[in-house]
Amino acid sequence: MPAGLLLLLYLLVALLPLGLAWAQGLAPRTLWDELATGLGMVALAMLLVEFLLLGRFRSVTARVGSDVVMRAHQLLARAALVFVFLHPFLYISPRSPAPDWDVTRLTVIDYSWASLWPGIAAWLLLGGLVAMAIGRDVSGLKYQNWRLLHGLMAVAVAGFGVLHALRAGRYSADPVLAWVWIGMLGVAVGALAYVYVVAPLLRLRRPFTVSEVRKEADRTWAVTLTPDFEGTLRYRAGQFAWLNIGHPVTSLNENPFSIASAPSAGPDVQFLIKELGDFTSTIGQVEPGTRAWLEAPHGHLTVGGHPNAKGVALIAGGVGLAPLMGILRELHATGDTRPTVLLYGNRHVGQIAFAEELKELSRTHGTEVVHILSEPPEGWTGETGYVTPELLRRTFGTPQHHDWLYVLCGPPPMLSMVEDALIGLGIPPANILSEQFVYE
Repeated sequence: MPAGLLLLLYLLVALLPLGLAWAQGLAPRTLWDELATGLGMVALAMLLVEFLLLGRFRSVTARVGSDVVMRAHQLLARAALVFVFLHPFLYISPRSPAPDWDVTRLTVIDYSWASLWPGIAAWLLLGGLVAMAIGRDVSGLKYQNWRLLHGLMAVAVAGFGVLHALRAGRYSADPVLAWVWIGMLGVAVGALAYVYVVAPLLRLRRPFTVSEVRKEADRTWAVTLTPDFEGTLRYRAGQFAWLNIGHPVTSLNENPFSIASAPSAGPDVQFLIKELGDFTSTIGQVEPGTRAWLEAPHGHLTVGGHPNAKGVALIAGGVGLAPLMGILRELHATGDTRPTVLLYGNRHVGQIAFAEELKELSRTHGTEVVHILSEPPEGWTGETGYVTPELLRRTFGTPQHHDWLYVLCGPPPMLSMVEDALIGLGIPPANILSEQFVYE
């Protein structure tokens, strides 16, 4: 399904309740009343579709990218919040019981407590839900606790919202629209249950074991998993996985990490993980033999869809090297003879991961490896500072580089700068691959 068709499908589902309301042919109320009801219905439909934009359904993420889906999830939730906030304040008709003759509530708004309290609960919870999502990095909650609370609040918002629509909605009194709301709620809750219950249970057939934990750089570890089942994990170099080490398969203690290994190198799967807090702070203490689970593959940071690229440029910051290392290893393992350049930025020498292997790839594969250090040691003769537009111009500023593929991974500010600089050099945007998971 093309990305454009996915967008059209989203719009159709989000506007379906509005269309069903219009098809009922009821006499319209005032403009403000109809606008208030329309915003409420569209917002509720958007919130229910949010459960399908979790970034875990590969049928969706494979078309537009996991980062795009997650960013859409964030922005659409905020748009729905605005609609929900405005919804109750736009009504201007009297709030009173309907006269006996007004069976369709043409002249009044239902104000009964049984109708209002679910809407008030959903209204308040949604504000808290969005605030908690925006402040995730400063909330102080452990990631798994944040995910649990986020999921429970989302289900509560959806449930209370549908209950409010069924009890208070003039148009939702129609059986067809009522069943559409119930069906959409069922799909939403079912999607959440699939991601966090059904899919993990299916992974019981594909366990992994930690075979090696090796310190690769300052506070950075290479973790290798070996499958405990017949077969291998099918993935493409540059993709990522949700990794669960040492917890039950249904545990929320899982985190996304890029795969640093090459699919052609064998069944083992390797990750490059930096100590940053929560689970990663103890990654170096994981013992070989520990049970692990993978939900994969995800991501579109792959070169396979660009066979006509004349060369491959890889630009990494810190542990952003992980997926690019997988790509380099795969290019070497498959005998890809296209020229490759790696720009790799770090703060100091001790943060350089896979240093010896990069030297070997430079010798055997011909990869030009350029290290950039912001705090170089005395006597350093390489690049200093950061990846800058000037460095990109010196490295990729000739016409022969316009047909190369550029794959980026690193901190979001660096990615934005590099993308802008490459486009300024005349590189087509279609030749620039990056994944930006932004939370703000």
